[in-house]
Amino acid sequence: MPGQLLSSVRAAARLLCTFSATDRELGVSELARRLGLSKSTVHRLLTTLASEHLIELNPRTGRYRLGIKVYELGTVVSSHFELHEAVAMYIDDLRAQTGETVHVGVLDGIEVVYIERRESLRTLRHMVDFVGHRNFAHCTACGKILLAALPEVELNRLLEDVRLRGRTAHSITDPDRLRAELATVRERGFAENISESTTSMASVAAPIYDHSSRAIAAISVAGPLTRMGEAARRRYATVIVDTAGRISEQLGYCRPHQARTRSA
Repeated sequence: MPGQLLSSVRAAARLLCTFSATDRELGVSELARRLGLSKSTVHRLLTTLASEHLIELNPRTGRYRLGIKVYELGTVVSSHFELHEAVAMYIDDLRAQTGETVHVGVLDGIEVVYIERRESLRTLRHMVDFVGHRNFAHCTACGKILLAALPEVELNRLLEDVRLRGRTAHSITDPDRLRAELATVRERGFAENISESTTSMASVAAPIYDHSSRAIAAISVAGPLTRMGEAARRRYATVIVDTAGRISEQLGYCRPHQARTRSA
């Protein structure tokens, strides 16, 4: 049974890849010929894919074409490429300004995934974050700023059936306390992590918005508490919020004319 399922998934993937800029619409017979499958098999695949809006039938021609869901997935991929390009223009400057390690992270459920990193020349050996590394969102500055940007319904859904696990004794593991923290984060426009992920380390993060004003990523500065005291975190917050705003503008976001960091 697992082999049959994998075979069906492979056939569906091959079917989707048959469409191209020059072959925007194809009929059942043509698809069957190109894929080397029976018409009945192709029809079943098309029916299943159409139910998920990955394929749609053009009633005027009786032929099939890629559905709106494929377009939506394509815009997600496109936004990731655009994000990497936009971040590249500023991430090195941010490291130079602060002297600390810079991360860019995206939210994946209740975790944050780091997609860019510029390591401080003064990095301590026990800092183990790297590109592709995951961490609990509620224990990180990047994660908290992205959780704070979620619609309330989506945030509640995420937290509903999750047990918040801690990384250190300072991690927030109570949902009500986390919601209060996120309200503060939302109000001031940046998030902090003080020994919540790694003892004696701190970070400050700000959100990156796309053209639709959706927070799609966060950028943070991280370093040891000996260099990231309260005064330093406030200075870095101003720089990070400004940098995040510039990256957002590269992605088509129009930030408020007088947007600025609020004091905590």
